[in-house]
Amino acid sequence: MIKRQISKQILKYFKQYPVISLTGPRQSGKTTLVKNIFPKMDYFNLEDIETRDFAMRDPKSFLGNHPNGLIIDEAQRVPELMSQIQVIVDEKKVPGQFILTGSQNFLLMEKISQSLAGRAAILNLLPFSLLELEEANINLSGKLE
Repeated sequence: MIKRQISKQILKYFKQYPVISLTGPRQSGKTTLVKNIFPKMDYFNLEDIETRDFAMRDPKSFLGNHPNGLIIDEAQRVPELMSQIQVIVDEKKVPGQFILTGSQNFLLMEKISQSLAGRAAILNLLPFSLLELEEANINLSGKLE
């Protein structure tokens, strides 16, 4: 896996905030990155219809019982989860409880921005930088013509 520069920021904010929100364009590596940084955290993808239905039907049960934390991929698919995340975060008051990934526009959704205000570190993952590719010994010379 190519080492991403944003990894240090994610780890830093994970120790300070109960929620990390990682946004970015499709296929930029959001899921791969957070699953590799936090392999012990439970993971759910809300693109999966059954998972999404469960999350919508019973947010409290969906979010409950994840002692190692929870990664929610494509979190914008169920904005109703944000109120319950707010309740959990306000009760526990510990950092590193949730990692939410999604498209760049998901933070513009009213329910999400209101519920996570002051509770989330918001980071944006861009496609690979030239430095990241260089550090991974990926040579692009002759390929960008």
